[in-house]
Amino acid sequence: METTKYLILASVITALSCAALRANAQLHPHAGAPYLMNIAQDMSTDFNDFTNIFFFADELASFDEAGREGRILWRRYNLFTRQAFNTNTVVARPLHMLDFPEQAYENNPEFSFRLDFVTPRTLRIRMLTTPAEPRAETSLMLAGEPGRDNTWKITRSDTAMITYASHYGSISIERSPWRIVLRDAQGRLLTKTQRLCDNDSTQVKILPFNFIKRGHDNSRSLNPVFSLSPGEKIFGCGESFTRLDKVGQKVHLFTTDPQGPETDQMYKPVPFFMSNRGYGIFMHTSAPVTCDFGATAINAMKLFMGDESLDFFVFFGNPKEVLNEYTGIVGKAVMPPLWSFGTWMSRITYFTEKEGYDVAQNLRKHKIPSDVIHFDTGWFDIDWQCDYEFSPSRFPNPQKMIDDLKSDGFRISLWQLPYFTPPNRFFPELIEKELYVKNSKGGLPYEDVVLDFSNPQAVAWYQEKIGRLIRMGVGAIKVDFGEAAPFNGLYASGKTGLYEHNLYPLRYNKVVADITKEVSGETIIWARSAWAGSQRYPLHWGGDAANTDYGMMGTLRGGLSIGLSGFSFWSHDIGGFVVSTPEELYRRWLPFGFLSSHSRAHGAPPTEPWLYKEGFVEAFRQSAELKYKLMPYVYAQAKECTEKGLPMMRALFVEFPDDPGAWLVEDEYMFGSQILVAPLLESGNSRPVYLPQGKWIDYQTGKIYEEGYQTIPAGPIPAIILVRDGSAVPHIRLAQSTSRMDWSNISLRLYTAGATEAYGLICLPADNRLHEVKVDMKNKQIYAPGLEGKTTLRIQ
Repeated sequence: METTKYLILASVITALSCAALRANAQLHPHAGAPYLMNIAQDMSTDFNDFTNIFFFADELASFDEAGREGRILWRRYNLFTRQAFNTNTVVARPLHMLDFPEQAYENNPEFSFRLDFVTPRTLRIRMLTTPAEPRAETSLMLAGEPGRDNTWKITRSDTAMITYASHYGSISIERSPWRIVLRDAQGRLLTKTQRLCDNDSTQVKILPFNFIKRGHDNSRSLNPVFSLSPGEKIFGCGESFTRLDKVGQKVHLFTTDPQGPETDQMYKPVPFFMSNRGYGIFMHTSAPVTCDFGATAINAMKLFMGDESLDFFVFFGNPKEVLNEYTGIVGKAVMPPLWSFGTWMSRITYFTEKEGYDVAQNLRKHKIPSDVIHFDTGWFDIDWQCDYEFSPSRFPNPQKMIDDLKSDGFRISLWQLPYFTPPNRFFPELIEKELYVKNSKGGLPYEDVVLDFSNPQAVAWYQEKIGRLIRMGVGAIKVDFGEAAPFNGLYASGKTGLYEHNLYPLRYNKVVADITKEVSGETIIWARSAWAGSQRYPLHWGGDAANTDYGMMGTLRGGLSIGLSGFSFWSHDIGGFVVSTPEELYRRWLPFGFLSSHSRAHGAPPTEPWLYKEGFVEAFRQSAELKYKLMPYVYAQAKECTEKGLPMMRALFVEFPDDPGAWLVEDEYMFGSQILVAPLLESGNSRPVYLPQGKWIDYQTGKIYEEGYQTIPAGPIPAIILVRDGSAVPHIRLAQSTSRMDWSNISLRLYTAGATEAYGLICLPADNRLHEVKVDMKNKQIYAPGLEGKTTLRIQ
C-alpha cells in the first residue's frame, strides 16, 4: 500500500514537473532546447503562447483627416485549440476581461495611430499599444528629424475608407474592419495588412495584425502582418548569408557573432527590406524582430516585434529609388579617404615592429600596390589583452614606425575591442567608475566588463584612448566584436538590452568614427557589427569566413544583402579567415576581393603572397594592379554611392529592375554601374553567367557577349569581368600607393558594341565632385563639363 502511495505521488510530481517545463517553454523562447548565449532571439514564439492575451486591430475608432491622426480599437481575444479529425487547429474567441477593478481598464482599448508624409515617395506609420506616449528622444538610427511633404492629397473619404495619394503611390485606411492597403501610382496592389476575416474558415490560419499582452509580466509586443503576392521577392534585412530572396525564410534581426558567413545568424542585421513589387519598409526599432516572409504561410509576411510600439517608414519605387529614400532617412555613407580603397595587408597577427617593416618592404619589393598594413590582436604586451598601448619590448619606437610607413605610402590599422577580461589592467578601473553594462543587481552580467557606450563618461574614457592613437598617425581602428551586448543588461540610457543590444554596434561604430573624424578629419573605421544607421560610418567587413567554396559563396551573398540594406561600402577577408587558405581558393577569391569597394587580405597565416608557391605573387599582383589602375572608376562610383545611397557591390536587379532574370541571380554582381563580376565559386576555368539586357564586352579579352545565359571562360585573372556596352571606364597610370597616383592624366577605355556614345563618371580627390563624361564614338570627341584645367583626359 505504501509503495502504491509513493508511486502515485511520484507520478503526480512528474506530471507537475512536466507541466511546469511546458509552461516555462512557452514563456521563454529557448527553454527546453539547448541555448547558447548570443544566439538570435526568436520573437515569434510568444505569439504561439495561449497564456498571452491577443488584441486584434479591429476598427478605426476616430481619425482627423487633416491632422492624419486618430485611434484604433483593438479587440481582445484568446486563442484556443479546436480538434477536428484528429488534428488540432487554432481558433480565436472574443474575450471579456477579468481584470480588476473592471472600471479601471478597457476590454477593447483604443490607442494612438498616426500617418506622416515625409517625401512624395515616403510615408510614416506610427501606432501605440499603451495610453502612455513615449518620451521624446533623438533616435541614433535616423540621420535627423524626418521632413514633411505636402504633395500627398486625399483622393477618397467616405464611411468605408480614406485614401491619400502622391505621384508615386497611395495608402488607404479601411475603417472597419481596419486595414491598411498600399498601392503604386497605377493602382496596383503592393501589400495590405491581414484581418481576422481574411481567414477562409473558422480556424485561424494567419493571425491578423495584432499585439500581445504577456501572461507572465503584462509586457506588450506587436505583430504587424502584411500580405505577400504570388511571385513576390523580398531582399535586405542586413548582411544575411542565406538565399538573397528572403521569401520562404524566417529572418531574425538580432545581432550575433555567427563565427562566419555560413549560417542564418548575422553580425549586421538591419530592420529594412524591399520588395520586387516596388516598395520597401524600414522598421524603426532597435528591439529584436523576427521576420517570417512566407515561411509559415506562403501568402503572409509576419513581423514579430519585440517593441511595444510601431514606427514604420514605407518607400515607393524601384530598388535605386527605395534605397535613396531609405538612406535619406537613416543617412548615407560618408566618403572614405582615397587610401582606404587600396590594398590592406594583414594576418592574425603581426606581433612586432620588425614584422610591420618586413611586410612593407616585401610589398614594395614584389611591386604589389598597397596602402594599409593592419596589426591585429598582437600589438599589445599580451595577445588579445587590449590596453591601447604598443608593447614596449616588441614595438620599441611605434611613432617612428608609423611615420616611416606613412612616408612609404602606408597607413596602419589597429585592432581592439570593447570587452575587458579580468586580467586586463583596465578591468578594476572600469568597475570602479561604473562604465560597464550592469546586471539586475548592479554587477557584471558576464565575467568580462562590457563598456557601456550609452554612458557619456564611458564614451569620453574610450575616445581618449582611441584619440591618442589617431593623433600618433594611426589611419584606422578595427572596430571588432560588439555583437554580445548583454540582452538582459541594464544600460546608462535607462533601457535594457531589449532595446540596447542591437543598438550597441551603432553606438560603437559612431564613437570610433566620431573621434577619428575629429582628430584626422577622415571618416573611416573597420567594423564587424552593425545596425540601421551604421552605414553612415564606413566601413564594414563580412566577418570570419571559412576557407571554403561555401565560405566564399556565403560572403558574396552577405555583401549583396548588406548592399540592399543601405550600406555603400563593404569588404571581406580575401581567401577566408579560419585556417591557412588553400592556394587554388585564394587565387579565385582574389578578383572578388579586389573588385569589392575595399580589399583586405587577412586571416590565419600565411596571407602574404610571397609565402605561397612561386607564381602566386604574380596572381596577387595582377588583381591588385587591376584595382589600382581602375582607381578613377572606383573612386567616382564610390562618390555616386554616397550621393544616392547605392552599394558599390550591387545585385544585378539594382541596375536592371525591368529584367526579370536579374532578380534571380545571387552569384554575380555589378561593381558600380558598369562592370559585371562573376567570381569562380568552385574550381574550374569557366562558369555560366547571366547577362542582363544589352551587350557586354569582356574586360580581359574584348570579346562581345549577348544578353541571357552564357558559359564564359575566365581570363588570366580568374574571374569573369564584363563591361556594359556604352561605357567609358576611366583608368590611371599604375602606382604602388594611392598617394603616388597622378590624377592630372586619366585615360578613358571605351567599351562599345554598337553604342554610338560612351559614358562614364570621374571624381578627382582634389575637389571631390562628381563629373559625367561623354564620348561621341563617331568623332571620338570627349565632353567633360567641369573638368577643364583639372585633369587631362585621353582615349586609350
